[in-house]
Amino acid sequence: MPYLASHPARVGALLGEHVVLVAVALAIALVIALPLGVLAARNARAAGAILGVAGVLYTIPSLALLAILVTVLGLGKPTAIVALVVYAQMILIRAVVAALRGVDPALVDAARGIGFTARQTLLRVELPAGLPVMLGGVRVAAVSLVALATVAAWINAGGLGALLFEGISTNNPAKIFAGALAAALLAIAADVALRGAERAVRT
Repeated sequence: MPYLASHPARVGALLGEHVVLVAVALAIALVIALPLGVLAARNARAAGAILGVAGVLYTIPSLALLAILVTVLGLGKPTAIVALVVYAQMILIRAVVAALRGVDPALVDAARGIGFTARQTLLRVELPAGLPVMLGGVRVAAVSLVALATVAAWINAGGLGALLFEGISTNNPAKIFAGALAAALLAIAADVALRGAERAVRT
């Protein structure tokens, strides 16, 4: 761990960039995935189209997607965020669909029986009941984005991937190890935190 010990400020700064990159992308991805997931859960035909498109986008290799986006958006963080948002959709939409379809029909019937509208039933009954499953999807997406965000350094988006690419280009194993270790610890921390939130909402 010589690079970590001798350059804590730089590793910390890159870690901060990585966290911001993942957090912003995850927040935007959730805003997009939630309504798409609700639509897919309600309409089988829409589900086929939405999940089909999300699945195709998810299969595009990360470097290939970044290369395509760079030709349109240029280098930098915005391009990386768009790529991360795209990759998160498949995981998040599936989680929303599974959460809503897994809600006990008796709860929905009871809500409608007391006069709730479809919107009220969704907001007050279905989403709260499906929250643990959705948080599970958020957890998987967050960990995946931590890993994918390392590639973002390839397009000058910053983050811990900068250490990996610099280490590879200069044959510096210590720098590679520092970046890999910091990214792994970040992924573990995100997993632990979101597992805790998932358990908390189940109780």
